[in-house]
This record gives sequence, structure tokens and C-alpha cells, in this order.
Amino acid sequence: MKRTTLLHAELSRVIAGMGHGDLLVIGDAGLPIPAGPLRIDLAVMRGVPRFADVLQAVLSELQVERAVIAQEACTPDGAGMPPWCHPLQPLVPEAVPHAQFKELCLSAKAMVRTGECTPYMNVLLYAGVAF
Repeated sequence: MKRTTLLHAELSRVIAGMGHGDLLVIGDAGLPIPAGPLRIDLAVMRGVPRFADVLQAVLSELQVERAVIAQEACTPDGAGMPPWCHPLQPLVPEAVPHAQFKELCLSAKAMVRTGECTPYMNVLLYAGVAF
């Protein structure tokens, strides 16, 4: 059995195979998943697993260079990041319109569907290098 945080075999395999600049999407239960990327469906029921828990597990194994979220997830003035972005620090996610966010998903290696039912709780994670 693995000793690290992430135990999901398929998700762990995807992360191990990612190269610099490759894209992994973690999404809420409602984010549409296009035909191209691999679908890793973790959703069991509303709220299970939570987006925050999946993000934490992924960040324990993936070197992230850049992150993108939907502008609609930000505070009403568009300046403040939602609290669920804190695990990404020191990275500050780029915020783009939700329509553009969905277009960016087309180039993902994989999209992870959580049981999260909070609108716009989705993130694009671009792999970095650990050296």
C-alpha cells in the first residue's frame, strides 16, 4: 500500500505521467467533461468527496506551476480569491470567465469530478517541474 496521501490508483497514475505544462482539472459535480480528456469520476453523492479534500490530496503529489479558476468564483468585486484557493499558496490563480475556463478544459490530460456541489468550485492545475 502507498505511504503518501493520494491512494487513488488511476489519479496517481495520471499525475505520475504528467509533464511540464500538462493540465489536470479538478471540478465540482456539475462541471461538464468534454470527450477528449480522461474522466476520473470520484463523485459518490452530493458533497462526497469534497473538492477541498481532493485538491489537498492532488497537491501532495503534483508540482503545480500555474492555476486557473473561473472569475465567477471570486468575490463580487472580482479582486478576492475564494477561500478554497488557500491550499494553492504561494500561487495566486489566474481568474478567467467561466466560458473560457471550460474551453481550457479541452486540453486537459484528465478531469477529476468530485461530489462538490458549490458552483464554480473548479481549478485548472498546470504541472511544473520539481527541479
